[in-house]
Amino acid sequence: MTVAYLGPEATFTHQAAIRRFGSSLRYASQRTIADVFAEVSKDRADYGVVPIENSTEGVVTHTLDMLVDSDLKIVAQIVLRVQHCLLGNCRRLQIKKLFAHPQSLGQCRGWVQANLPRVEIIETSSNARSAELAAKENESAAIAGVLAAEKYGLRVLEHDIQDNAANATRFLVLGRQCSPATGHDRTSLMFSIADQVGALYRALAPFRRYRINMTKIESRPSKRKAWEYFFFVDCDGHMSDRKVAKAITLLNEHCSYVKVLGSYPNAE
Repeated sequence: MTVAYLGPEATFTHQAAIRRFGSSLRYASQRTIADVFAEVSKDRADYGVVPIENSTEGVVTHTLDMLVDSDLKIVAQIVLRVQHCLLGNCRRLQIKKLFAHPQSLGQCRGWVQANLPRVEIIETSSNARSAELAAKENESAAIAGVLAAEKYGLRVLEHDIQDNAANATRFLVLGRQCSPATGHDRTSLMFSIADQVGALYRALAPFRRYRINMTKIESRPSKRKAWEYFFFVDCDGHMSDRKVAKAITLLNEHCSYVKVLGSYPNAE
């Protein structure tokens, strides 16, 4: 089995994939989220793992945008507690440069401002890339995880530098077929509505009518027409459940477009 993931090696996405599938499979690192979707769509990978949201910094918009046109289904989710570390080969007082991915920097901004106020911050494409650059340059450090420290031979100068102790990232597992119902599931779907007064209220009414708990709603520009939006919703239940199926049927009557992205075990 091959699992594609947003790379490079030693990122939190890689760590999440290993947690879900174990370490004995073949893992294929991809440069972009679009590449992960492509690998699974073209049967070069059985599953793909991509980040979808962080509890501190919010949603990963590129993943939402890719779900719009993809035929892939969300088959599972992974919730990983993110423990950021300060990595380096020098003492903390000697650090002059800090390499960090923008998302990671956002999750550790308070700590960095309090402890490294005069350090030059250089943004990178991934946590693993941050660690790789810090390993090559003197008097530099990186924000990354323990897995990156092990891979690039860096020392952990500080553990748990994230501002929120409960910091976690949610990842999606992408596949070509929906998961069967387990009795404790979540369904993700998207829809668009007409530009009319009360249109969103009418679209959400089926969830209230059938007493279905909505756990998330997010909007994104459709990129097809100016000021047109897609709404992404997560709700409790499997799309094969009677109440969820009825709500989706009713949703179709109120919306111009509805797409079920997948039903999968609620791992939270």
